This record gives sequence, structure tokens and C-alpha cells, in this order.
Amino acid sequence: MNLCRKAAVLCHPVTMKSKYSQYYNQSLIHSYYAYAKNMTTQELAKRIENKKQLTTLNIVIVVLCTIIILENLLVLIAVCRNKKFHSAMFFFIGNLAFSDLLAGSAYIANIFLSGSRTFDLKPVQWFIREGTAFIALAASVFSLLAIAIERYIAITKVKVYGSTKTCRMFLLIGACWVTSILLGGLPIIGWNCINDLPECSAVLPLYSKKYILFVVTIFSLILLSIVILYVRIYLIVRSSHQEATNSPAYALLKTVTIVLGVFIMCWLPAFTILLLDSSCRIQFCPILSKADIFFGFATLNSALNPVIYTLRSKDMRKEFLRVLCCWGVLQSGRPSDRCLVPLKSSSSLEHCTHKHEHQTTPIMQDCTTCV
Repeated sequence: MNLCRKAAVLCHPVTMKSKYSQYYNQSLIHSYYAYAKNMTTQELAKRIENKKQLTTLNIVIVVLCTIIILENLLVLIAVCRNKKFHSAMFFFIGNLAFSDLLAGSAYIANIFLSGSRTFDLKPVQWFIREGTAFIALAASVFSLLAIAIERYIAITKVKVYGSTKTCRMFLLIGACWVTSILLGGLPIIGWNCINDLPECSAVLPLYSKKYILFVVTIFSLILLSIVILYVRIYLIVRSSHQEATNSPAYALLKTVTIVLGVFIMCWLPAFTILLLDSSCRIQFCPILSKADIFFGFATLNSALNPVIYTLRSKDMRKEFLRVLCCWGVLQSGRPSDRCLVPLKSSSSLEHCTHKHEHQTTPIMQDCTTCV
């Protein structure tokens, strides 16, 4: 079917003005959505009318994102208020929690600005809406990579918690956010399909298919890098023990399996949709119209990260209870001053972090259960 005939409104598209001057052309979004979704003007108008109310899926995602915000806020408060958590590894966990909190917030904003409200936006506002979500989700993924890098260096290098630990920590955290902002900001900078309709994505109609493919490639390389780093960690830890059945080695393997399994489970469907989007038109791949479901499922990663990276620490669990107690959620008649009792360290993660503060040999023997 001739797409120009199907989307008649685009037979004489917007005049070829400067790409950046089109950023404030409100009618451009309507036209590009009609082309990308392979719809006539009447079909698009009907779809807009049907999307004026929040769907069940949107309500579920809003609830999920609210949980993401609350649990990651709890992690940040726990890390900030307890000096025992003021170490490199816990700062990385806090950075992960902050990026996941932003991911949940950005996705909620995205939902309330989607549907029929999409067509009230100007292109620059649309780019900000989508770019913010991309930045937040990318920062969450890059944080996972930063933690993997830190764990690998901690296991393989000497004096890993010496005078250079703060510098390395801030370099990794800074690189995480700079890369995420750059990645999410590329479309508004100019890598988009304005004035180039055939290159437009079906899922994100103002984004270039080449940009979508680039993002998928970056995330795939991150996944591969995390796999390689954790495999190397496991091999190093295993080689430091005489018996392959040693329980600490299997504890590390279990942690790595959980991390990689959840990451792959949450992101693989979204990666698949984005790959299809970069190589297939919506009339040949109707599943692209259901992309919201797959992106919503990917958001689960932000909800599960605090469970994997912080709830494995007994100290973190105790601190969560203390914070909830101070908020009055779990007081149950207990004196409020009990919430402020200093926390004694007991978890393997905290133990490993401080025990090797001045270690002069690689960390392999005692810290195999650290994430």
C-alpha cells in the first residue's frame, strides 16, 4: 500500500525548513505520527479520541513506578543517614538507586504526557519527554556496568580501597551520567528524522531508525561487558579456592546469575522491539504497536535492582526498618529513640568493604559473596 496515499496529509509534507526551526511546529507531531503509524488523518484522530483516558496498562505502570520511586528513595535515605554506608560500594549502590528513582519519575511523566496529550506537545517538548526517559533508563544500565567494573577492580587489584578509591568512584559515577545525558540528548541535538520521513521510527516517530539501532547496539555491548566482567570475577574467585564446591564461590555465582538473569529478562524484549523497529515497517510488524508493553516490562529492572544490590546486605535491611520506624510506619509502640540506635555491621558486603580498607593483596578469599 502506498504510504503517501494512506497518510494523505503527508503527500505534501512540511516544507523543508531548517531542522531546528521545526522544533516549535506543533502540527509536525500529528503528521509524523500519521506516517509512522501508517494511518490516515481520520484513523489517527479516532485513535487520539480513544486514548484520552488512562488504560489499565498505564495505571499498572504508574503504580509500579510509584513503588520504584519509594523503594529507591528508601535506599538513598539509608545510604545518606548511616555513616557506615559512606564507602565506595554503597555510593555506587546509591547512584544506582538515584538513576532508578529518576527512571520511575520519568516514566510516570511520560505516561501522563502520552496518548492524546502527545499531540498538544511541540517537537522540542516531545524530545525532552522521551529524552528524559532515555537518560534515566540509560543511567540505570550504566550504573550496573559501573558496579561490575568496581567489583572487578576490587577483586583483581592491590590496595583497591587506598587513596585512589574516591577518585575512581567519582570518575565512574561521572562517566555514567555524562554518557547517559549524551546518549539521551542526541535526538534533540540533531540526530532525528525531521525532514527525513523514511528514516522515522514507528515506535518513536521523531527518532531516526539509525539512532534506535545505535542505542540497541550500545545497550547490547553493555550487557556483553557485564557478562564478561562477572564471568572473569567468577573465574578469579574460583581459581583462588582449591575445591570447586566451595560455598562462597557458589554464592557469588548465584548473585551473578540473579543479576544477569534479571537484566536479560527485563531488557531483552525491549531490545527485540527496538531492533524490529529499526528494520521493519509497522504494517509488516504489527507487534510494534504494542511497544509500550515491552518498555513497561523493562521498567521492572529499576524495581528489582534495589532488591538485588541492597537487600542482600543485612545492614541495609536493618537500616530500612530503622527508616520506616522513624517515619512511623513500623513503630508498633516502640520508643522513637530506638530508631536512632547506632547500627552494628554484620553483613558480608559491609564487612568486606571495611575489612580491606588498607589491604595489600587482591581481594579473593573473604569477599566472594560481595555483589
